[in-house]
Amino acid sequence: MQSRSLTLLLTMRSASLAAGFVSPPASSISGAVSTGLSSSRTISGSSKLNASTMKELAEKVLVNPKFPDAWPFSPEDFMRQDESDDTIFYDQPRLVYHIDDFAVGALTKYYAENFKDGDDVLDICSSWVSHYPKDFKGGSVVGLGMNEYELSQNKQLTSYDVKDLNADCVFPYDDESFDKVTCVVSVDYLNQPQKVFDEIARVLRPGGECIISMSNRCFPTKAFRIWLQTNDLEHIFIVGSFFHFSGQFDPATCEDISPNPGRSDPLFIVKAAKKSD
Repeated sequence: MQSRSLTLLLTMRSASLAAGFVSPPASSISGAVSTGLSSSRTISGSSKLNASTMKELAEKVLVNPKFPDAWPFSPEDFMRQDESDDTIFYDQPRLVYHIDDFAVGALTKYYAENFKDGDDVLDICSSWVSHYPKDFKGGSVVGLGMNEYELSQNKQLTSYDVKDLNADCVFPYDDESFDKVTCVVSVDYLNQPQKVFDEIARVLRPGGECIISMSNRCFPTKAFRIWLQTNDLEHIFIVGSFFHFSGQFDPATCEDISPNPGRSDPLFIVKAAKKSD
């Protein structure tokens, strides 16, 4: 009997094959770069896909998705190669970007188009930079992350808190405290996503949005297993399912905002608004 997660993957991969692409073999995954980041499985550079086709496919993933009836993932799906205490791994400050400058620019532009002055914003898995527009006049802009020094260097935050969400998923904030919650290329490190997305919903005001940005770069030893086994479009589906199974969000959508497809890091936004009723 197949596990729910395997059934989900087979469903997604069948859709991928029908669309005319497949995941590359593991041997095609590029090696680590100087930051320690590696490319996860990706179809963004496939010769079978041009930029417009990739964008169209990415943005259709969450249009009428066929989610299973129940949470399809097993605890093993969220195991990591390195299960040592995350505070050890993140103890050393890394004052570097985790996506390239072009992708950073695309993300900042996206935020400029979607933030409103006065918004109270929570940046989870935060660090020394949140990539918000320099002229953004937020209300309470809070960072929640792992490394105190990194957070202390983030000039866009009005306050910050240090916490390991894999050890304790409860956010240290009151209900309905924020208009936006952001998470930049880090959702793949959260090994209890069901609890984290419940917390995101709890701290968002009705109608508030959670904006998850994703690329194909990660620290592979700390990314959860199913992320490393799947490709860009499947990542979109997986994160969409996190919103769906929370039951507290409107249907999630995806935007492909990759700035230079095939020449710089891909960038996908999966977002959803907290239900108003």
